[in-house]
Amino acid sequence: MAVATGKSFASRFGVHIAVLIFVAIWTVPTLGILVSSLRDKDQIIASGWWNSFASSSQTEAGRLPPASAQVEKDGKFVLAGNIFGEGAARNISAFGVKSAAPTQYPAGTTADLGDGVTLQLNADGTFVMGSPKAFEGDRGQRVYYASSAPPKFTTDNYRTVLFSEGIGRSFMNSLTVTIPATVIPILIAAFAAYALAWMRFPGRALLIAVIIGLLVVPLQMSLIPLLKLYNGVGTFFGVPSKTYLGIWLAHTGFGLPFAIYLLRSYIAGLPREIMESARIDGASDFEIFVKIVLPLSFPVLASFAIFQFLWVWNDLLVAMVFLGTEGDQIVLTAKLNALLGSRGGDWEILTTSAFVTIIVPLIVFFSLQRYFVRGLLAGSVKGG
Repeated sequence: MAVATGKSFASRFGVHIAVLIFVAIWTVPTLGILVSSLRDKDQIIASGWWNSFASSSQTEAGRLPPASAQVEKDGKFVLAGNIFGEGAARNISAFGVKSAAPTQYPAGTTADLGDGVTLQLNADGTFVMGSPKAFEGDRGQRVYYASSAPPKFTTDNYRTVLFSEGIGRSFMNSLTVTIPATVIPILIAAFAAYALAWMRFPGRALLIAVIIGLLVVPLQMSLIPLLKLYNGVGTFFGVPSKTYLGIWLAHTGFGLPFAIYLLRSYIAGLPREIMESARIDGASDFEIFVKIVLPLSFPVLASFAIFQFLWVWNDLLVAMVFLGTEGDQIVLTAKLNALLGSRGGDWEILTTSAFVTIIVPLIVFFSLQRYFVRGLLAGSVKGG
């Protein structure tokens, strides 16, 4: 008995550890994207997101004022001020005047630059540069320094992304594509699944076999033939080929085989007694479907809605083929793909854009997740 109890405890402990690992694998990168999207650009470059709550150290370069800002004091010519400007909050640990030795002198010490020229750069950024002869030139002395800055979080990245980069328009385009492309397959697949599960007609088994076969057809293999067919129909009727209707139909076609297969597996497992009682009471197939099957099938409908919504929302290939990349139609994933090329070094823009795309799928998933596993398991243990 004690051995069995020990094995049961070890099994539960192993399951908990495995779940914890999977949660960490999913959560840690998401947290990193969120934190990076709220950080200042310079701090993203200087340190990783895991150091975002500590002061970041970095070596930078600045330039002192030109000769026109000098004043004569006690027989010497002096340049004074703050290398950070007004209102800056940084702490300098060392400085130098050569790129090969940017931290040659500790902060607060007086460096001898030769010919009687001295430079003192303090930890708060204030400096005093003196010379026995007047300074000349329109460009000031270049100074390198190692500084640490306190953590800085800002929402400016989101303001830039949503209003300056056109992501807001792409966000609305993605919603315009995704919502109908999720609802339409569910409506069609629900009717088809009920018919294949509970209605008897010639060719039913063949239809089920064809639907199962379509599950293994690669999306990329059918893109070009489908596009040529759609363009031909559009030319025949004189309508544009790059429209929302086209991409809705494309996503509906690609999602229907899995939707029908999943919904049929679930609907076929509903109690036969309920259907027979409804038929005895004079209910038609349509009334049985609307009043009995649909309410009982909500878990599996929610499961497929999550699958379809996430797939369409994150899609890039189908959107670029059937909708294009015009400014008034480009979806969010295509816009981010363009940003990767034009803003590849702006990590604050890319992380913010990535998190914007995550927000809506997260809302959808957590809103329907209680039905997700229930719908999948119910369809897997019952068959028609």
